[in-house]
Order: sequence, then C-alpha cells, then structure tokens
Amino acid sequence: MKENSKKEYIRIMEEFIENKAEGIILGCTEIGLLVKNGDVPVLLFDTTFIHAEAAVKEALS
Repeated sequence: MKENSKKEYIRIMEEFIENKAEGIILGCTEIGLLVKNGDVPVLLFDTTFIHAEAAVKEALS
C-alpha cells in the first residue's frame, strides 16, 4: 500500500513539474513520510518539518 501511494504522489508531482513547477509544498503531514527530496527533480518543502524546526529554534532561544 505505501509503495503504491508513493508512486501515485510522484506521478502527480511529475505532472506539476511538466507544467513548470520549480518546487512542491508538502502541505499534509503524511506526504513527507512517503516522498523525500531526491524522489523528484525539484525541491520539496515539508511543512511539518519546517514548523517543527521553527518550534525547536524558538524553544531554544
């Protein structure tokens, strides 16, 4: 199941790239568990990671 889901996300992302996407926002917590930078030839922005990193920086400052 997980591999099929990953393949489908990558297929959709490849359509975005064909339409000139230069980066893709992973705006749902589960997507970052399936696909990573390197799976497609554009940058992926995992909002869960971005928010967690900002929270840690804020907590440590």
